[in-house]
Amino acid sequence: MRRFLYIYILLLFALAGQTSLYAQRTNQRGTRDQFGNSGFGNEMGYQEEEEEQQDSVSQIDSKTVPMEVRMWTVDRRLGNIRPTAVDTIHHHFQNSNLVGGYNGNFNYLGNLGSPRTSRIFFDRPDHTQFIFTEPYSSFLFQPDEFKFSNTKSPYTNLTYYKAGSKRDGEERFKGIFSVNVNKRFNFGFNFDYLYGRGLYASQSTAFLNGGLFGSYIGDRYNVHLLYNSSSLKMAENGGITDDKYIIDPLAMSEGKKTYQSGDIPTVLSNTWNRNKGFYVFLTQRYNLGFKQDKPDAKKKGEKEFVPVTSFIHTLEVQQYKRRFIAYQTPKNYYQNNYFNKDSTDDNTKHLSVKNTFGISLREGFSKWAKAGLTAFITHEYRTFSLIDTVGGGGNSFLKPYKENVVSVGGEFAKVQGKLLHYNLTGNIALVGEDVGQFNVDGKMDLNFRLLKDTVRFEAHAYIKNTNPAFYFRHFHSNHYWWNNNSLSKEFRTRIEGQLSVDRWRTNLKVGVENVKNYTYFGNTSVAFIDGEKTAYKNNVSSLQYSDNIQVFSATLKQDFKLGILHLDNEITYQKSSNSTLLPLPALSLYHNLYISAKLAKKVLSLEIGADVRYFTQYYAPDYAPGIGQYYLQNPNQLVEIGNYPIINVYANIHLKHTRIFVMMDHINEGMGNSRSFLAPHYPVNPRMFKLGISWSFFN
Repeated sequence: MRRFLYIYILLLFALAGQTSLYAQRTNQRGTRDQFGNSGFGNEMGYQEEEEEQQDSVSQIDSKTVPMEVRMWTVDRRLGNIRPTAVDTIHHHFQNSNLVGGYNGNFNYLGNLGSPRTSRIFFDRPDHTQFIFTEPYSSFLFQPDEFKFSNTKSPYTNLTYYKAGSKRDGEERFKGIFSVNVNKRFNFGFNFDYLYGRGLYASQSTAFLNGGLFGSYIGDRYNVHLLYNSSSLKMAENGGITDDKYIIDPLAMSEGKKTYQSGDIPTVLSNTWNRNKGFYVFLTQRYNLGFKQDKPDAKKKGEKEFVPVTSFIHTLEVQQYKRRFIAYQTPKNYYQNNYFNKDSTDDNTKHLSVKNTFGISLREGFSKWAKAGLTAFITHEYRTFSLIDTVGGGGNSFLKPYKENVVSVGGEFAKVQGKLLHYNLTGNIALVGEDVGQFNVDGKMDLNFRLLKDTVRFEAHAYIKNTNPAFYFRHFHSNHYWWNNNSLSKEFRTRIEGQLSVDRWRTNLKVGVENVKNYTYFGNTSVAFIDGEKTAYKNNVSSLQYSDNIQVFSATLKQDFKLGILHLDNEITYQKSSNSTLLPLPALSLYHNLYISAKLAKKVLSLEIGADVRYFTQYYAPDYAPGIGQYYLQNPNQLVEIGNYPIINVYANIHLKHTRIFVMMDHINEGMGNSRSFLAPHYPVNPRMFKLGISWSFFN
């Protein structure tokens, strides 16, 4: 690992050196906007936000090397550009590598990179077709989450995280390199390597993710291209054999000792989940329009291009493979063994090719064009392979499933101006496996001044009628097997509103959702006699609840400041009308108390503080290694988790292009009730020292 790290850093510096001539040419051009008259502001949507989103990287030492970097994401269907902040913010940097998320709203298995699921229902994304990579959202990213960039000089960012010892610690190294060939054309590559040895037995993670990206933003032609490849290998331990090793360790040793995490027995060993795959994302558009005098031109005769009509094409290709391997499994752990009782080697594959073609009448080309209107058609071809029996002799092969879907839709949107923005999108499947599936989604934000303050109101509502993802309908393995062709479409309606008052540092979001035909992974284990006690074999099934389930959610973010003293707060209240099938904690809390100051003539930024995350007790979903998913607990062996705070103390330092943090994670280990679980039978890691450093280079 260390040798690879050195080679990679040298490679980045070599690439930066090769492009230094471009940096010199850019510097000679002065401080003119890097996008020139390309009409990029219109493509970005909120032209006013371009200036607001610039980070401090454009403010430092620009006399010698121009250091302006701008980043944006693109819409997955139509390629619309959305400005975003540059990844150089130092506030909350100490939480940037936590599997539980910045505010600790995810349940996970303890180790770095382990599968996670959000406790906040409204934050849960829709299921993708290849559901097996969804729990790894702390490491993987979707195409519409990737940040494209434009930079005046070659930009490199390297980030390194480390925690624990060489024997049981964790490390992560991330890098990104971005360079502009000219003011319109940018390309680069990204890299991410994660290795968590695991403080508990059979818990290691080894993940690799990387790819290439490029973009061209011209007057008439725009294109974004992203290639990303990933390989994830995770050891599965099935949780610890008895929660008392954590809650009451003296009782397990008759008062003779406490247990080190690595000595606590786990249910499984010699068991792994592996996910490998790649995707290619391409979105391009050709604009028809005209040139007019630039309103803010510094020279007479300067022109700007005004797009009127755009022809859009988006291509997304995905290919994934999952393999579950178990060389040793406890007796009676699984209810079914369809092929082999001694070992397991499950495989499944997925390929998806999706093309979207659209035509858009652009907003703002005349005073009458107050909004943009887009129509599109999408075709998706997907294949799946599952193991299947031959004859009855116990052999297996990969059985293919093929699906085609054609859908049409439209978008009506206003993104320019400061006062009001809105977007209404709808689509319906006309042909294929998902015929009858539809989605209508609307968003709106209103920005206005009130008592010398900026107030922002946002609203979001949708109606969805969605065919359950393939693996809810079909799944074949050594231990789990279903073909649920009779599953109905899941019908969801949601409405939520959000109010933000900048001066008060207040944000309130309230929403309600109704779900009919809720589709989930349930526990259908059966009982058997194991010695003198009744035990239950492990079995997972895809199930559906035909009635309605309602969820109410309210989140208040309220921050306070008194001089250099800060207190950030987030409180979420949730209520599920059916807590048996859709369990949620009533309260989830995050509080961060810290001092923030600037030192050394305001060149050095410093944050020192402590934060705490907490949620009330509830019957949280269990984790099933055999399918790599969270599912409902066995109703005969229910275990509550929660009512246990996790406290971290930290220090953040930001000096020019360098960010550093040090943290003592879970400093309150062993205090209170000691019920330190974020998933049933999976303890939180013990107290651990963590550090991270991130460098940004412009040369």
